[in-house]
Amino acid sequence: MNYIGSKNKLSNFIKSTVYSVVGKDLSDKIFCDIFAGTGIVGRNFKTEVKKVIANDCEYYSYVLNKNYIENHEDIIDKHFFIDNLNNLTSIDGGFIYKNYCVGGGTERQYFSDYNGKKIDTIRQKIEEWKNENKISSNLYFFLLASLLECADKVANTASVYGAYLKHLKKSAQKELVLVPANFELNENKHEVFNTDSNMLISQIEGDILYLDPPYNSRQYGANYHLLNTIARYDDFIPKGKTGMRIYQKSNYCSSAKVAVEFENLIKKAQFQYIFLTYNNEGLMSVKNVQNILQKYGKYDLAEIDYQRFKADKTENRNHKADSTKEYLHFLEKKN
Repeated sequence: MNYIGSKNKLSNFIKSTVYSVVGKDLSDKIFCDIFAGTGIVGRNFKTEVKKVIANDCEYYSYVLNKNYIENHEDIIDKHFFIDNLNNLTSIDGGFIYKNYCVGGGTERQYFSDYNGKKIDTIRQKIEEWKNENKISSNLYFFLLASLLECADKVANTASVYGAYLKHLKKSAQKELVLVPANFELNENKHEVFNTDSNMLISQIEGDILYLDPPYNSRQYGANYHLLNTIARYDDFIPKGKTGMRIYQKSNYCSSAKVAVEFENLIKKAQFQYIFLTYNNEGLMSVKNVQNILQKYGKYDLAEIDYQRFKADKTENRNHKADSTKEYLHFLEKKN
């Protein structure tokens, strides 16, 4: 999934830095990814640690992490259910088709008519199976995560859902085929939350806390609103040209609030090692972050250049550099 701020390309850098600070044997450690997004960092540590705790306030992220992180044992007959969903006859008049496809009567073109109908058909069947107790919770989130991943691949957007394209791009013209959102198997149980990170931090404890908060004014609830809509599949009146839903605004996206919010999180954290990825386009400067972290223990910093996320045409971006500098701050917190 194309994702703003994804740390997929930085996974090796993050892991090697954690090893250098904590050691390579993490088998007795609890690792928390408290701004999990698609869960890529937690996934990379899942088989190495005693437990992963993942959290994100966005529901689509919760669905993805319930599958990729919390699911850790094989699900019997999962491929049978995937095949069943792929073979369904598409229905007319579903929520996605009516509100986010041209054929539904709006000018919105987030999906082709065919794919909008198929998303509705699959999503309704998954919910029906859940309500009739035909599938377990583990299978439910596996199927939902599979749908989110596959719907995103045929979305008619420039990677984010803040707007749709006027004409169906090549990938959006392809017919949606549901494929499994496979997950790593291991013996340990993991835990996933869907709440405000600054509230959760007082209720959990562990060894390694990884932080990847929003770093600028982009609101994830706006940029990925349609993934939340598919995941929740609730009834609401889409607003405006883009069919927006009500979404939670993060204090981490506010230049006036971010420093206080960040320090409150650090202050409450019951973890020995804290790692923060934050780049040079962030609302907090390197010095701001350093000044806060140094209050709470032994601090250091690593950095790397990498290709920045591009979701739109270069001439329309505020930041036109091809690369950005990513900082990995780390803190060994005092007791």
